[in-house]
Parts: sequence; structure tokens; C-alpha cells
Amino acid sequence: MLFISGTGGDLRVKPNMFDGPLPKSFEVVSYDQRGLGQSEKPNWPYTMGNYAEDAVNLMEAGGWDKCHIIGYSFGGMVAQELAIRYPERVDKLVLCSTSPGGEGGASYPLDELAEMPVKHQIRIGLEISDIRHDEAWQAENPDAVLDYARSIGNTRQQFGQEHHWAIGREHQLMARKQHNCWAHLNQITAPTLICGGKYDGNALPASHEAMASRIPNARLEFFEGGHLFIAEDRTAYATIIDFLNKED
Repeated sequence: MLFISGTGGDLRVKPNMFDGPLPKSFEVVSYDQRGLGQSEKPNWPYTMGNYAEDAVNLMEAGGWDKCHIIGYSFGGMVAQELAIRYPERVDKLVLCSTSPGGEGGASYPLDELAEMPVKHQIRIGLEISDIRHDEAWQAENPDAVLDYARSIGNTRQQFGQEHHWAIGREHQLMARKQHNCWAHLNQITAPTLICGGKYDGNALPASHEAMASRIPNARLEFFEGGHLFIAEDRTAYATIIDFLNKED
């Protein structure tokens, strides 16, 4: 199984997907996408096609002709592109907390969020992560707000000063902004499970419903939680694992 991570994903940040139940059920590969973490950081504009090709090249390097693909958030956008461009490479497809772009709806424009003062980034970041975490909730839960602010600050302090880190992240945000697979989703041939959080303010439930209406025979499941529902709803991993293991 190939796991494609979200915006800013860095495997040095713990916990990550290797700390969850997936490696207990599958041979799992994940990676830092170009421009991020410990991967190379070429300084030119990236496209979703580049990210999809990177994933396929990684599969080839590992000797995998075909595998299950799980894409989370930005990784779900890459996974859509991969499944459309390289259908023969995908066994089963799981799209989590993501969106198709275009008429199917886009996720929150994180490139705009990145330009805001840190105080606004924290407030809005919490709200789009879970729509229940509005200003009233934040006022009642100052410790949770502080924890979120610290998590942002710690990541920047650890990795934000590395060579080309900011450039790589900017390229990713621009590719994300241009993502639009809507017109081609009906070309996905792999059995597909679409998973979303009921309270996600980043990748909206309506976008998940739109994808499910467009991808042939796609199955749609919503879970308790927001953008990171997979860490909030204990049934999420079980549902995904059952889908991947079930014979058609």
C-alpha cells in the first residue's frame, strides 16, 4: 500500500501513519513529497502531474507494478491524478479529506492562509480543521488553541529554516491551488472508497459527495470528526482496512 500524505507532510513529524494500524495489515510505503522533508527540492513550479509521476516512480523503484493507494488531503489530490493518468498502477483507491477541484469544489485555499498574520492562521486553521472549533469554542478552550499554536511553531522551528523548505512548500501550495480533476474523475477505474469528516471545513462534505457522484461505483463514508477524522473516529481505519482487504 502506498500512502500519500497531505500539505506540508514530513515523516520526521511524529506521530505519522507508520504509528497507526495500517502497517500491521499491509506492506506500507510512504514518503516526503518533492519540496518537503528529506526529499529533493527542485526550485521550479510543480504540477499535480509531477507529484503523480513521483509516486509512480517510487512504486517502480520498490518493484511494485500495482498497489493500493491511500491519499490524504493534498495526497488525495495527487492520488486522483495518479488514478487517472496511471489506472493500471492502482489496485484499490482510498481518498480521504480531499476534493476534486473545479465544479466539484476545491479545498480551502491554504495559499491565502499562509499569507495571513499568525494569529489569523491559528484561528482560521482551527475552524477549517473542524467547523465546530469556531471563535466561541476557541474562547472556551484556550489550552487547545495554545497546543495548536505550539504545534505550528514547533514544526517551523524544527524544519522551517532548512534550505529551500519555504520554496518547496510554496510550490506545493501553488500546485494545490491549480488542482482540478473534476472533468476526468469518471475515468477512474479502480474500486474507490471516499472518506470524509462530518465537520471538515477544509475539504467540505459536499466535495466528497460530488466525487462520489462522478467516480464510477465509488463508495462514500463519513466519520465523526473534522479534517483529521482518521485520528478521531476509531471506526475509520477499520473501514479502510476492510475495504482494501475485501475481495471483489
